[in-house]
Amino acid sequence: MQKVAVTDYTFGSLDVEQSILEPLGCQVVGRQCKTQEELIALTADADCVITQFARVNAAVIGAMAKCRIIVRYGIGVDNVDLAAAAARKIPVCNVPDYCIDEVADHTLALILALTRMPVPPWDQIRQGNWRLPVPLAQMRVLKEMAVGLVAFGRIGREVARRLLGFKCRVLASDPAVEPGVIREAGCEPVGLEELWAGSDLISLHCPSTAKTRFLVNQATIQKMKKGVLLVNASRGDLVQTDDLIAALESGQIGGAALDVCYPEPIPKDSPLLRMPNVLITPHVASASVRAVATLRQSAAEAVARAVRGEALLNVVNGVVA
Repeated sequence: MQKVAVTDYTFGSLDVEQSILEPLGCQVVGRQCKTQEELIALTADADCVITQFARVNAAVIGAMAKCRIIVRYGIGVDNVDLAAAAARKIPVCNVPDYCIDEVADHTLALILALTRMPVPPWDQIRQGNWRLPVPLAQMRVLKEMAVGLVAFGRIGREVARRLLGFKCRVLASDPAVEPGVIREAGCEPVGLEELWAGSDLISLHCPSTAKTRFLVNQATIQKMKKGVLLVNASRGDLVQTDDLIAALESGQIGGAALDVCYPEPIPKDSPLLRMPNVLITPHVASASVRAVATLRQSAAEAVARAVRGEALLNVVNGVVA
């Protein structure tokens, strides 16, 4: 019997995974691992590993005696040491398309929250005040704005489709996408420097990699328009948090709407929690009943392909099984 170790999960049970994998002769063993030691104890003898947020680092991977595949519940794989897995010839797979519309919708909600400010009036109404509680200049119209998208992958393109309905200019910067593709989508291809300087609102849609970590920092923030709005529903470590706080306090950044933070969960003493020009949601942009069902089924099916000896899909670390 092959052991499928699930390092951590936010679902009520693993019934979906069991229904797919147990008929193949697998035993699904789920834990909520918090430490490296717990991860090693669970995965050292596993044939396959599924992980959600646990840090599957080089030490954990190095202790795996016979692992054939690591699957991430999600799109990003920054919690898995891809190089260490590649060195052990363990393919790492993700689920790249389970929540595209959910994240695009959530991004648009954050954008509208920053531009139309629905939350502060509701807070005031509950206190008995029927009035506009923010300066009039904070009530923005997307049609009059240039929105810059950092990366133009699946989610970035869906965000662009939604934004174009609001008649704003959409700038997109992505070195992996041909300018003609961006133009065909109704957007303007630009370099990153031009995006920083020309956007009234910037929305991040790139993965967390060595090149993109802390992409938004003191130096890049100074290249942006004063009062620029920032949205991040991608990865928390794309933004240097201390530099964001300083820019919000100075007014260089006029407001921020975040579904992801660095670190995460956000510390209870973070100044971001006390700032009136900040809105934070708890990493829920991908959430819907449909998305979670698709995520779990896709992750289990990836393992099933490995168990059956079939070609793997969505390998992100270049290992061919």
